[in-house]
Amino acid sequence: MLIQPIDYFLVVWFLLAGLSTAYVAWDQFRNNPEPHVMKWGFVLVTLYMGPLGLLLYVLADKEPRPGTHEEFVSPLWKQGVGSTIHCVAGDATGIVLAAAFTGLLGWPMWIDLIVEYVAGFAFGLFIFQALFMKQLMGGSYWENVRRTFVPELISMNAMMAGMAPTMSLLMMGRDMRAMDPGELVFWGVMSLGVIVGFAVAYAFNAWMVSVKLKHGLMTMRERNSGQHTAAKGRRSGKRQQAHGQHGQMQLTPAWLPTVPQQAAMAGVTGVFLLAGMILPGFHVNLGLGASDVGGLIMPKGMIMDFNTPADAMRDMSAIHPRRVSYLASADAKGDQPLQPRVENGVKIFDLEASVIRWHILPDVTVEAYAYNRQIPGPRLQVTEGDRVRINFRNNLPEPTTVHWHGLILPNEMDGPAEITQEPVPTGGSYTYEYVVEQSGTYFYHTHAKSDHQQAFGLYGALIIDPRDSAGAPRADLEYIIQLQEWLKREWLTFPAMLMEGGLPNFFTINGKAYPSTDTIRMKVGQTIKLRFIGSHNNFVHPMHVHGGPFEVVAIDGETLAPTARYLADTINVAPGQRFDVIWTARRPGKWLVHCHIPHHTTNNNVETKGGGGLVMILDVER
Repeated sequence: MLIQPIDYFLVVWFLLAGLSTAYVAWDQFRNNPEPHVMKWGFVLVTLYMGPLGLLLYVLADKEPRPGTHEEFVSPLWKQGVGSTIHCVAGDATGIVLAAAFTGLLGWPMWIDLIVEYVAGFAFGLFIFQALFMKQLMGGSYWENVRRTFVPELISMNAMMAGMAPTMSLLMMGRDMRAMDPGELVFWGVMSLGVIVGFAVAYAFNAWMVSVKLKHGLMTMRERNSGQHTAAKGRRSGKRQQAHGQHGQMQLTPAWLPTVPQQAAMAGVTGVFLLAGMILPGFHVNLGLGASDVGGLIMPKGMIMDFNTPADAMRDMSAIHPRRVSYLASADAKGDQPLQPRVENGVKIFDLEASVIRWHILPDVTVEAYAYNRQIPGPRLQVTEGDRVRINFRNNLPEPTTVHWHGLILPNEMDGPAEITQEPVPTGGSYTYEYVVEQSGTYFYHTHAKSDHQQAFGLYGALIIDPRDSAGAPRADLEYIIQLQEWLKREWLTFPAMLMEGGLPNFFTINGKAYPSTDTIRMKVGQTIKLRFIGSHNNFVHPMHVHGGPFEVVAIDGETLAPTARYLADTINVAPGQRFDVIWTARRPGKWLVHCHIPHHTTNNNVETKGGGGLVMILDVER
């Protein structure tokens, strides 16, 4: 699924890689005069390195004109390319296969690196060196293993020294889909890792060719081609001729590197390897694997270090668009009244949590967690003294619960996960039942991983009418205002949090940002009760109403005595708080209701039609 800009780049990259590989394979087996092992080496490396592999083939190995291959590949830099191609083809194949295997099993990154090294070394030594080169090198299989052990060790150390930090830092970076072999970005990291590994290993391979410790590019023609023979072999029953520049398989003792030279080179590459394997652990948590965080995408700016736990990453990560099960229409509204059915005097409501895509503006959508496919969730309206039953079903990709904020009820009905109840698993259900003993403005919300579940939209209004309405503050109209903060970056929705990388850039009233918020139409002299609900997670929002003061008549569901009520034009609505205020339409015009933090009245830092975010209008006519 293409959900990030990098995904589109990778589609193009792998399309080019496929075309490049097809061309190299066609040209190698049709035209280029060299041993089969090198033909396959260039094919595999082009598969891993894409157009860069094609470039290396054309510049260093492809015979430019008939009969010129021997002369064309003779420069040492080209011989070094050939040696590195041979190294990378074997080693990278083992590494990539091991990475996919450990990724599918979800093993920790540090184990993954060790398995990759062992698999790459074994595949390079036992397959690409000792087995595939046996015909050209002569001798027995195990003699070839012994002869190629040190060159393969040097090559593999150098290559893994480049690949290990590349994979560690990218797989454990912001986009941890790179840990999942089922994601395109995993293969993108593998490709980049091979490219970096090739670059690091090249200098060491060029040195080994120069001292005849490894072969470079060779030419192999049919006997009747008229070319001179440097080494002989058989392929498909036909006599072959092989010619190697700088890297002839017949080693001259004067050119052989000394044991101290080989040990020094192996030691240096070993140090590089250890650095490449260990140093990334100072910056990322190599103890985590794909089973812990695979598929997660972190917000920019989040501080992630070597002891950042997987739970923190899961809490801060974006909702994967693949999880979305419902696409709400652009004009869909939240806070819609949910009518109960009554059985034996019990009012029964059905709630379901799921992942949806929701429009906060006509051209801005968020991936969200929602009750009954709306944000805010449906309004539950009951009367003091009612017995209510809420049948809750969880269709989220993680466990959750429902908490009834501010209510007096049995403890087992309160909703805190792992404290008063086991969290409701994915696909599970739970029944909440209690007698409503209070009246006023309340709300319900998740109480499992609330820092991201509530930030993603799991909240809704719970309005409880008094059994005896005499003396209750009255108004001509009522409107509920539920506040929320959102973080939408790079096509993804992250949970808005007051921490590094989590600051919001969109704000909503009842799931919509201005100018998509509601406009309430009134007449001069009418009154409206505004029920402010702090359903948000982070800021204290100073909510201000233009056009004159309002009267604060209730706080946190409790109606104030007439002598305790007071006039104000701004109230600070903190997370969890509720205020009921009554405002009188004194004069005609469009009067704003808005947060008095200017940034919170913008959409991604931009004003639209005079505002954004936490802004709505009371439109008063005569």
